Amino acid sequence: MKQLAGRGNMNQRMDKVLYRFRSRMSAYPPGMCPLEMYHSLFHMSINQSCGKCVPCRDGLIEAERLLRTIIIGEGTNDTLEELKEMCTMIAQTADCAVGVVAAELILDSMREFPDEYESHINNHSCVNNVVQTVPCVTLCPAHVNVPGYIALIKEGRYAEAVALIRDKNPFPTACAMVCEHPCENKCRRKIIDDAINIRGLKKYAVDNVSAIEVPVPEKNVSTGKKVAVVGGGPSGLTAAWFLALMGHKVTVYEEHEKLGGMLRYGIPEYRLPKEKLDEDIESILKAGDIEVHCNTKIGRDITFDEIRSGNDAVFLGLGAQIGNRMPIDNVNLRGVIPAADFLQEVAGGKDMDLEGKRVVIIGGGNVAMDAARTAVRLKAEAVHVFTRKRDDMTALESEIIAAMQEGVHFRTLLSFLHIEEDMEERGRVSAVWLQPEIVGPLDEFGLVTTEHSANYPYRFKCDLLILGVGQRSDVAVFEEAGLPTVRSRLIDADVTCMVKDTPGVFSGGDCVTGPSTAINAIAAGQVAAYNIDEYLGYHHKVACDVSAPAAERNQCIPTGRAEIEEKDPFERKSNFDHVELPMTYEEACRESGRCLRCDYYGCGSMVGGSGT
Repeated sequence: MKQLAGRGNMNQRMDKVLYRFRSRMSAYPPGMCPLEMYHSLFHMSINQSCGKCVPCRDGLIEAERLLRTIIIGEGTNDTLEELKEMCTMIAQTADCAVGVVAAELILDSMREFPDEYESHINNHSCVNNVVQTVPCVTLCPAHVNVPGYIALIKEGRYAEAVALIRDKNPFPTACAMVCEHPCENKCRRKIIDDAINIRGLKKYAVDNVSAIEVPVPEKNVSTGKKVAVVGGGPSGLTAAWFLALMGHKVTVYEEHEKLGGMLRYGIPEYRLPKEKLDEDIESILKAGDIEVHCNTKIGRDITFDEIRSGNDAVFLGLGAQIGNRMPIDNVNLRGVIPAADFLQEVAGGKDMDLEGKRVVIIGGGNVAMDAARTAVRLKAEAVHVFTRKRDDMTALESEIIAAMQEGVHFRTLLSFLHIEEDMEERGRVSAVWLQPEIVGPLDEFGLVTTEHSANYPYRFKCDLLILGVGQRSDVAVFEEAGLPTVRSRLIDADVTCMVKDTPGVFSGGDCVTGPSTAINAIAAGQVAAYNIDEYLGYHHKVACDVSAPAAERNQCIPTGRAEIEEKDPFERKSNFDHVELPMTYEEACRESGRCLRCDYYGCGSMVGGSGT
């Protein structure tokens, strides 16, 4: 019994070690030298070796020495060649996966980062742009000062926290509710327990102070320059915000009745109440000289040439609001609709009672989850989501779980074959045909592949088929005006958001990258605004009078993460009311106190500065 207890204790200790190992791996900071990261992974593989075969026992030790020699700047091209030959030998002759995988890891690094090896050998240092940064700030596409506003929330200075967010992102309220929070992915708090709930703290701030109540930064003196913004979504309004604060006159052209783009017409009310979105938009329109023309479609109400000739610069923030349809028979039957179109029709107030109807959704992204949960609220009898493989479930895990709680049925390993027309009511969908799949080898990106199972296809009856297979932008008018496009679906623009070979015309967001997130669109609008300002001959800075409080040492006591709670599924699925509950004062204090203040300490720190 003592031996068994001892083994149990050993297993528990090993579980804790493995947990800390995985935590450290997930917390590697952005900007870290790739060779250092590969070296640390390689070193852990060495510690797993049983030592029975020579390639693994002795070869890994020698390969680690050679790699370390290169990292510290003492290696030569001969050292690199020797390392390559050593790892190739280990990968081909080691008796088990420990040696093979470790050696392949280093060979992969040579293929992926040849410039890093060259720099360490020739310059004895990392490449110039490899600098460790504050992870949450770096991974936020808009580069919001996350540690700064968390520290302000900790001190109860909510209005200043919102102002600091708006220094980079004029949609603090919308992002507090719908952002996918990539800033949490590399949070260094994972080394201790779990990532800071950054979105939750942002929501706590906007729950306590409305964006309308927070003063708008003082704008620069008028420049007399005019900039047109086509599209009143997150990218267009972000560009308008910064350009207006810089002193330029901005005119926004929006096709819909109201501003907001997909934030208004693509995200359901239960996730983003539109009165909350309006708080952000109202604040943006206070930024400076911004004129808005809604219900105005380019090519119908005004030509692009008129816009271009009447302004010093133009920004195209069109979004991707047209839902894709599959190139198959019967895709245009009544009852078949792209997910983006379905959500826009519901948001526009179209009567769509699904009571007693069976709804099928193809696709597993966030838009598909929004469509599924919306169908539940429209009283559908049953809602089924089908995907080919688990990797296709790209929606946030929290969205998938919420959909399951609300009664949505999920099934993977089913490929979509064709749509069946109702023989009694011609022109309407009656069923979909699905082919069972089996999993296959991983592809070059590490994703599971599938192939047809020996099982026969089967028929699944449905009254409404929603296609969650992506969206595209309406760029036909701009293509006709001579702007370069990609596959007639995207505007061809570079990293500065300048449309290629078209001086004075800029573009960003979903119409350049394809369907993405709100925060990526906001980041594109910000980048475009600063580059438009440079194009117009200026180098403006947008004022922000808020600075982050001084940091205090964190005791690093392991603490549970405070999550945003939601209403009971039986309550929330019966209406479109906002589902998230406010974080309590005690939760916000404790959660904000977990921040390690990486802007002062550790990677990316600025000694004596605020890290802003």
